[in-house]
Amino acid sequence: MLRSLYSGISGMRGFQTKLDVIGNNIANVNTVGFKSGRVMFKDILSQTISGITAPEDGVRGGVNAKQVGLGVTLGAIDTVHTPGSAMTTNVVTDLRIDGDGFFAVTTGEDQDIPYLTRAGNFTLDGARQLVTADGYFVQTAGGGNIVLDEEVTAFTIAQDGTIIAIGADGTSEPTEFQVGVVKVANPAALEKIGGNMYRMNANANPDGEFEISVANDPEVGTGAIISGQLEMSNVDLTNEFSEMIVAQRGFQANSRIITTSDEVLQEVVNLKR
Repeated sequence: MLRSLYSGISGMRGFQTKLDVIGNNIANVNTVGFKSGRVMFKDILSQTISGITAPEDGVRGGVNAKQVGLGVTLGAIDTVHTPGSAMTTNVVTDLRIDGDGFFAVTTGEDQDIPYLTRAGNFTLDGARQLVTADGYFVQTAGGGNIVLDEEVTAFTIAQDGTIIAIGADGTSEPTEFQVGVVKVANPAALEKIGGNMYRMNANANPDGEFEISVANDPEVGTGAIISGQLEMSNVDLTNEFSEMIVAQRGFQANSRIITTSDEVLQEVVNLKR
């Protein structure tokens, strides 16, 4: 069988995966806190037909190796953690991280390692707990759920995450709660688990450990929390549609390689009639 036939197949598989990633990006163009993905390719091990020959002074020159590539495979599917644009909502519980870091959320007290998210569309539930749209508890700096007292009828959230109660006379007083932010050394390594959330692992932070820190801390490198805004998706439709065209043409070109290889094989079969 022709090597080009299998090279074309590998190319079609690669561009199909690229189209899958592009399709997911476009589908999440309006998803709060979504980070787009990208596909990187690498060539497969080449077959060496003849090796190199070193040059000999005054006798002969060197000869390069002759190699035939065997196709393409996926090199990486990266998550691009560039910041998304800000959308002003004027809802006090809508939070955006201006800089690095993630919000930490848990399903309950029995969860040792919180999930991470950039989607700050939080609300107060019936028990006055700050939760996500799926009911996950937003964690404070250092860990812990945020539960506001009944007398806290109005409040605002400072850039360091501190929840400030506002009295009826207009006076303000900081509460004991401070929304925490987690700094991740390698955000691209975080595992997507759906629902705008990520799971920590050993490649994201050393040994998978992390600490829920204070927001807007220059020593830690966490970003400031902006209340009344949401971070939108960082998907660039212009770039995605351009990449879609490239992937489509690449898929078509590889399918043409398969067609041509098949025609050559047909000619070989027809040599004996």
